[in-house]
Amino acid sequence: MRDVETLIEALPYIRQFRGKSVVIKYGGAAMTEEHLKEGFARDIVLLKYVGLDPIVVHGGGPAVTSHMEKLDMPVEFRDGLRVSDASTVEIARMVLVGKVNQDIVSNINQHGQPAVGLSGEDGRLLMASRKTADDGGDIGQVGTIERVDVDLIRHVADDYVPVVASIATDEHGTPYNVNADEVASAIARAIDAEKLIYLTDVSGWLADASDQGSLVRQAQAVEVESALESIEGGMRPKLES
Repeated sequence: MRDVETLIEALPYIRQFRGKSVVIKYGGAAMTEEHLKEGFARDIVLLKYVGLDPIVVHGGGPAVTSHMEKLDMPVEFRDGLRVSDASTVEIARMVLVGKVNQDIVSNINQHGQPAVGLSGEDGRLLMASRKTADDGGDIGQVGTIERVDVDLIRHVADDYVPVVASIATDEHGTPYNVNADEVASAIARAIDAEKLIYLTDVSGWLADASDQGSLVRQAQAVEVESALESIEGGMRPKLES
């Protein structure tokens, strides 16, 4: 009876969002804890079954960091972005595209919905240019998204769940490590998504970083923009996106 009541409660939302695109940035503990990974895959399949077009975008920073540390490679962040020389980008490609992406695809497939793994290099899905730090400093092969191939992402989303790794390329074929929050935002804007959702294991944007009770639950774009100068760490790319 409880399941029936839940379904009845959800019906207006199913009608409202049926046929609409929803971009979900997948990250945090939901990517590492088994019961959360299973729950995420089930939820994505459910969204597809009820008529939405979910598009999953993922990073995998902790996995990349872990692999770099095993190889005794330096790990450096600036303005919440990983400083990425050519070797770092190769590690990111290997971990994000070759391991993390395929694990997510496999998990969704096992729950009954075909998923397709993509990186920004596939079909030139994500075209990027070189990004610099806020102070103008060089942070290596870190990219900012310039163009999204909307036709490609929509074509895949018609029948499958696209799972996009946050690697992009420029016109010369140079690969770039791109913050997954920015990738999710760029795809959502390009396809005019109905919703952009971030899954993370932090509370969210805190007006006072030392006070967990200061969570900002709602804000206008102008408020976010005016606060960016004082935001540091991983929350900054999220708010920028």
